[in-house]
Amino acid sequence: MAGGSKPGERRGGRQAGTPNKATVEIKEAARQFGPAAIARLAKLSGLTGEGGAESEQTQLGAMRELLDRGYGKAAQAITGADGGAVQLMLVTGVDRGSDQED
Repeated sequence: MAGGSKPGERRGGRQAGTPNKATVEIKEAARQFGPAAIARLAKLSGLTGEGGAESEQTQLGAMRELLDRGYGKAAQAITGADGGAVQLMLVTGVDRGSDQED
């Protein structure tokens, strides 16, 4: 009989889309602190009326984290050195012509 994997399966590993058990457990453990962490960030930012952190840099960082969690990180454009489009070059093979020994 011929071997091989079934459609949707990867050879020698988890089926595509199946999360790593260790990662799932760590995420679940960390999520229990999510609400407290958000509350602390809001307090540090000074947006709750509790004064916030003394450093404006810390306040700004806390606000950025809150916005990133609530709305997602801002998109970042990928541009070339001059701010224009990025140029890609596809290399399909190597011409070894005279470099090979007979």
